[in-house]
Amino acid sequence: MPRDLILALDQGTTSTRTIAFRAPQLAPAASARRDLPQHFPASGWVEHDAEQIFAHSVETLREALAQAGGTAADVAAIGITNQRETTVLWDRATGKPIHKAIVWQDRRTAATCAALRAAGHEALVTQRSGLLLDPYFSATKLAWLLDNVEGARAAAEAGRLAFGTIDTWLLWRLTGGRVHATDATNASRTMLYNIAKGAWDPELLDLFRIPDSLLPEVRDSSGLFGQTVASILGDAVPVMGIAGDQQAATVGQACFSPGMVKSTYGTGCFLMLHTGAIPVASRSRLLTTVALQLAGKRTYALEGAIFVAGAAVQWLRDGLGVLREAAEAGALAARADPGQQVYLVPAFVGLGAPHWEPEARGALFGLTRATGPAELARAALESVAYQTRDLIEAMRTDWAGSADTVLRVDGGMVASDWTMQFLADMLAAPVDRPVVLETTALGAAYLAGSAAGVCPDPAAFAQAWALQRRFVPHMAEAERASRYSGWQDAVRRTLRGP
Repeated sequence: MPRDLILALDQGTTSTRTIAFRAPQLAPAASARRDLPQHFPASGWVEHDAEQIFAHSVETLREALAQAGGTAADVAAIGITNQRETTVLWDRATGKPIHKAIVWQDRRTAATCAALRAAGHEALVTQRSGLLLDPYFSATKLAWLLDNVEGARAAAEAGRLAFGTIDTWLLWRLTGGRVHATDATNASRTMLYNIAKGAWDPELLDLFRIPDSLLPEVRDSSGLFGQTVASILGDAVPVMGIAGDQQAATVGQACFSPGMVKSTYGTGCFLMLHTGAIPVASRSRLLTTVALQLAGKRTYALEGAIFVAGAAVQWLRDGLGVLREAAEAGALAARADPGQQVYLVPAFVGLGAPHWEPEARGALFGLTRATGPAELARAALESVAYQTRDLIEAMRTDWAGSADTVLRVDGGMVASDWTMQFLADMLAAPVDRPVVLETTALGAAYLAGSAAGVCPDPAAFAQAWALQRRFVPHMAEAERASRYSGWQDAVRRTLRGP
C-alpha cells in the first residue's frame, strides 16, 4: 500500500487535534481532539501544562491514525501547526519543563514592555523583528521565566535549558530529544528573530538578556525535521512540515499571491495579507511577519491580531451562562431587538492591533433594562466584525492593493451564517467561506505532504481550493457608517478608562 496518509497535528489554545488527510487530494479521513484546560494563576496571567499538551498530541495522533484504518507504515509524514508565541522552557537532560507554558494571551510582562518602550527600544525591535513591544510575543515571557524560576538563568547560561514555542517543544518530545528546531514562521513571532536576515538577532538577544544557547535551529517550513520515536505510532514517522497556526491557515487558504487576505476566527482573530518577497513596514501598527520559508526563501505578510474573537462567545457561555453551546450564538443574535445598539469591547486581555493597549479591559456600552441574552450575543459577534474592519482599514493604509480584496475566512466562528453576513456588511466586501474549514490543519498537511512528495505543486493546490459560500454586503452605507462610528466611540471610551 502507498504511504498516502498525512497526520496534521494542530495544537491550539483551547484544544489539541490531529486530522488525518489522504493524499494527494488531502481529503480528511479521520480526526481526534482533546480540550486543553487553561490555568489563570493571577489576573492577566494565562498558562498551559506543556506535558499535558504533549500527552494530548500523542493520544490524538494515535486515535486519528486508528480511525483512518492505518498504521505507521501508511503515514507519509506528520505536519505540525501550533499556537504561536506560547513559551516553554525545559531541562535538556530530563526533557521536563521547569514551569508551565506561558500562553500568548498572558499579560504579566506588560510593565517590562512599557519600560523598554519608554527607554526608546521599540524602533530597534520593530526594525529587526517586524513586531511591536508587547507581552504577546515570546521574548519577555522567556526573560520572565529566566528571572523568576529559581536557578533558571544560571542553568540557561550553563547550556542546560532549551527554549521553544509549542512546535519546538512537540518536535523535541516526538523525536525523543534528538531535534531542537523550529521553522521561520514561529521564529518570527518570538521578538528575537531578524526577519530580513533570517537569523536570531544578537542585539535583540542582548536587549532581552536571552542566552543564545537556549535557541532552536531555524529551518524551512517544509522539509525533514526528524523522525518520531517508534513508541509514538509503532514505528518511526517523519515530521516534514511546521508552521505557526496563522501561517498554516494562510497556506490552507491557498493565499500564495501578494494581495490575498485570509482571516482565522478561533479564540482570537488573525488577519494576514500576503505581501510577497519583501517585508512591508507598517505605518498603522500592524505586524510584519514571515508568511512562509521554502528552500531558504522567505515570503512575508502584514498581520493584524485580535486577542478575543471566539473567546467572547466562550465568555457568554462559561462566564455568564447565556449560551449552552457556542454554536447557538448566531441564532440567538438573530433574535436581538434591532432597536438596541449594544457594543461589547472584548478587551479581556487588553486590545491587540491596531491599538496595542495591554492594560485595556473589557467594557459594555448601550445597556438598558431591556437588554438581554440576545443583545449580548449580538454584541459579542458584532465585536468580531468591528475589530476585523479596524484591521482592514489599517491594511488599506499600508498596502494600496488591499482596498477591494476578497476576504477568505476560516475557523470555528465562520460556521455561523449570521456572523459572516454581518462581517461582509461591515467590511463592504465579499467574504468567502471554503468547503474545508479546518484550513490550519490543511496547511500543515500540505507543507508536510509537499516535502514527502505526495501533494501537488502550489498552483494545483490553489486551483483545488473550493468555495462553499460567498457572503456579499447588503447593508446600506449610512447604517454601516453609523454602526462603525458607534464602535469607534466605544473603543475610545474603553482606552480612556474610568
